[in-house]
Amino acid sequence: MTAGGGVVAAGRRRARRAVALTVVTSTLALFCCAGGAGAFLLTTLGGDSEPTDLTLAAGQCGQGEPVAATGEMPRLDNFGPSQLRNAAVIINIGRQMKVPPRGWVVAIATAIQESRLSNLPYLGARNDHDSLGLFQQRPSQGWGTPAQVRDPAYASRKFYERLLRVDGWQQLPLTDAAQRVQRSAFPDAYAKHEPVATRIVNLLANGAALAAGDAVDPRCAEAGEIAASGWTVPVRAVVGSGFRTASRPGHNGVDLIIGKEKDIHATAAGRVLVSRCDPDHRGALSCDVDGHPGKGGCGWFVDIQHAGGVITRYCHMVRAPFVRAGDTVRAGQVIGKVGSSGNSSGPHLHFEVHLGGLRSSAGAVNPVPFMRERGAPLEGNG
Repeated sequence: MTAGGGVVAAGRRRARRAVALTVVTSTLALFCCAGGAGAFLLTTLGGDSEPTDLTLAAGQCGQGEPVAATGEMPRLDNFGPSQLRNAAVIINIGRQMKVPPRGWVVAIATAIQESRLSNLPYLGARNDHDSLGLFQQRPSQGWGTPAQVRDPAYASRKFYERLLRVDGWQQLPLTDAAQRVQRSAFPDAYAKHEPVATRIVNLLANGAALAAGDAVDPRCAEAGEIAASGWTVPVRAVVGSGFRTASRPGHNGVDLIIGKEKDIHATAAGRVLVSRCDPDHRGALSCDVDGHPGKGGCGWFVDIQHAGGVITRYCHMVRAPFVRAGDTVRAGQVIGKVGSSGNSSGPHLHFEVHLGGLRSSAGAVNPVPFMRERGAPLEGNG
């Protein structure tokens, strides 16, 4: 069968291999002790090096381990040792309180926005009223005494206590969850820090941002289940035709082979850019019928913009999507149903990832490693 402009269906073995986490670059060494005790070694990253992401073998997801908040610390994206020690405190308090790793990402992103992970004193006229510490918490608003809110452990605990009282916080976009706690004058400011907060958690907690559920029972995110990074798989399916293969160099995504009418999930929180019928090669709008190879077009499709200029695309839906341009969606939200409209000869989801805010082919990257590095691997989830 061919689909998505000619998918070659491929069966995949689903056996899970017990292989260790590997690291993308040699600048970071990370070793886990046998027995799950959780010791690790971090080598120093020089200068303003790009943060290192962890990659996973098929079927493996990150597992949080105890974080050392003392001793030598790495440098990451202009975050110095004292800032990363504060991040380690935030993570450790979250672990003690049994907050899922998603909460660690939310907390660190919030602290980056509020203080750049620095324990700020009273800043005089530059200060927002009496805001202090990592989270710019205000003693006058009931957060604690000035000395308490400048204690990183106390401030982290108070943040988590309020976060856990937010209904459905794990499914909310990060910026919404943070705003329910902080009540900031700039409620949209937190989202841009989600990618680097995810990398900090991965770096300091042994890839914990790649896990769904909690750090006690880490697992890869299934469709509709959100990894701590804020990402999930769009469908549980077998990966068919790949990204820009030798036979299909213009194939800017991957085809996920699955039957009609299956739910398609937004892979992360974001805003819908496009939701419409894509014209075929003759310019006709004929998405309410099954397509065929050579017809052209994406059929019914949706583009969603996420934090960090990432755009995801979902093609060949069976009917009009459930969302409209301008809608805000949550990670895991059902946005449509699998079909075979457009340039397709069989039911499947054609899925693309674009970087830099570019919807064109110039921004397209291979979705398989991209999703794996966010704890929501496409391979092995069918």
